[in-house]
Amino acid sequence: MVNNIWIDCDPGHDDALAILVALAHPQQLKVLGISTVGGNESLLKVTRNARNILELLNADVPLIAGAKGPLIKPLKSAPEAHGESGMDGIDFPAPLYPILHVNLIEYWYHLLMDSDETITFVGIGPLTNLALLLQTYPDVKSKIEMICLMGGGISHGNITPASEFNIYVDPEAAKIVFNSGVPVVMAGLDVTEKSYLTREEIDSLKSRGGISQKVYGLLDFYNQSGRQFGFENSPLHDLCTIVYLLDSNVFEGKNYSVEVVTDEGVTRGMTLADLRKKPKIQNNILVLLDSKRDRYVSYLMDSLAYFDYKLAD
Repeated sequence: MVNNIWIDCDPGHDDALAILVALAHPQQLKVLGISTVGGNESLLKVTRNARNILELLNADVPLIAGAKGPLIKPLKSAPEAHGESGMDGIDFPAPLYPILHVNLIEYWYHLLMDSDETITFVGIGPLTNLALLLQTYPDVKSKIEMICLMGGGISHGNITPASEFNIYVDPEAAKIVFNSGVPVVMAGLDVTEKSYLTREEIDSLKSRGGISQKVYGLLDFYNQSGRQFGFENSPLHDLCTIVYLLDSNVFEGKNYSVEVVTDEGVTRGMTLADLRKKPKIQNNILVLLDSKRDRYVSYLMDSLAYFDYKLAD
């Protein structure tokens, strides 16, 4: 069975790899489109990065730019993690990949309501676009199979001790998504930091095909950048969402009621799981907690081999 998905992202090195692996599995995932949201960098930069990766992969899916920033506060991007471009590591030519100039929320609404099948949304940036959809058109909820997102963390944060970046950027949007009643799978830091490439695995890409060598350039920068945060290996955070949709058995998780903290202060953006036996809030989020790393890595390596062969000169 083919799963219809839409990827909402802010590329980002790990966003790029999530897109790559999704497009490498057309028998399992039908990518209906890609949208962008201000997050890792400005909307202009992340949209350009999405154009670059889609052009590199010779893709043919709609690309639409969404919200420039969070629902309430100004955007705080993270150039220290992904570089000035938001996806440093290789030089791309000026992108020619087309952008569909439409209102994203209205486009989503008609896509959902006109579809005979449900659609899964993959949220791998701040959740602003998805919150706007759910606020503006709550009647679409029955048409959404699930929202599989990268964000949060039960045990710790990364942008602050309590908060993970994607949620911290727009916790008001995350709160809307988590409390929407739509099934949510949360790939937070608890699992994404266990889903990494080693330096040796990154270096192995240099001896493979053309796409692998391009990805090596991206991951070489990403690995070196990650060392400033204490990571010798490179967690591929956003890729967890796509691998989960391809093979949920790669992961282990538990259902928790999760509250997103929107208050000002040190806990803003925290995803707080209610570990009591009878939680008061029943939003029942599937929180991924562990992964089988070897199988996880094999999905990326196999996907790179797919594009190395498909796009060989």
